[in-house]
Amino acid sequence: MLETSARLLRLLSLLQAHREWSGADLADRLGVSARTVRRDVDRLRELGYPVNASPGTGGGYQLGAGAELPPLLLDDEEAVAVAVGLRTAAGQGVEGIGESSVRALAKLEQVLPDRLRRRVGALNAFTVPMLGGPRADAVDPVVLTELAHLCRDAERLRFEYRGHDGTRTRRTVEPHRLVCSERRWYLVAWDLDRADWRTFRADRITPAPPHGPRFVPREPPAGDLAAYVSRGVSTRAYASHAVIRLLVPVEEAAERIPPTVGTLEEEGPDRCLLRTGAPSLDGMVVHVMLLGFEFEVLEPDGLLDAIRAAQGRLARSLARAATSPPRTPDGSCRTRATPNGSGAAS
Repeated sequence: MLETSARLLRLLSLLQAHREWSGADLADRLGVSARTVRRDVDRLRELGYPVNASPGTGGGYQLGAGAELPPLLLDDEEAVAVAVGLRTAAGQGVEGIGESSVRALAKLEQVLPDRLRRRVGALNAFTVPMLGGPRADAVDPVVLTELAHLCRDAERLRFEYRGHDGTRTRRTVEPHRLVCSERRWYLVAWDLDRADWRTFRADRITPAPPHGPRFVPREPPAGDLAAYVSRGVSTRAYASHAVIRLLVPVEEAAERIPPTVGTLEEEGPDRCLLRTGAPSLDGMVVHVMLLGFEFEVLEPDGLLDAIRAAQGRLARSLARAATSPPRTPDGSCRTRATPNGSGAAS
């Protein structure tokens, strides 16, 4: 009986974690026969869990929604992970998520067993979040949830998009995935009008229902979508692009260069490649210098010309400073006494 109860809990956990399972997949996960899976599903229904079943070779089991659905089951590691996620969610660029996270965390603590409540309580007591004020680029959680559902259900999305210059356009896309950086959320989608993959900032999206119809998901533009988005927002979005060798380990470079600024590639134990972009080559010079690393420009050649021009301006500025009279704090020239007693500017 104990083994059966544990298996039912495991089955329920699987149904809660996945949109739909085939009977064969559930049997494989649980290490039982398909017949045992059917019996366990019937038992869950008797306990009040709305488990839907679709017939046929393509059918499967799905946990239905309902007001009487029992509480979500979490194992020890999942419960602590949820608590950690709620504590850090406020920094992920979702509007109003800070207060909502606190409420959800309080509800979670009420249903946790004592041993987990103590672990989560210690986490709360000895964690100090560093939160700023309201952010202009925060995403409405309702919009974020809607985007996630459309990605999951493979339904076309219609929306109004606000560009970086404030212009608004109407877009129709096939949403694929949401990607979250340290500061922002991005939607990777196939743009039907442009017949190409595009990356959209989620905070600039205003959904315009009705959505649909459903579509067959395409092959994604890259295996690593996080790197794909990073290249898009840090390099492809700008007029000027560069490849620069930084003479530091990639781990050290990553401490100063977030994915939204450039992509890093390890080239050796003490060097790495930075691929980045800027509105102009002159702006790129300032950008690279502010990193504080020794570097070599690999491309483009125009960036070397911009660095030489900046070097010349800096050298001339230092030369003028060396020959100019020193100035007092109020901006006037200092004077020094001459042998005949008259004052001369110094």
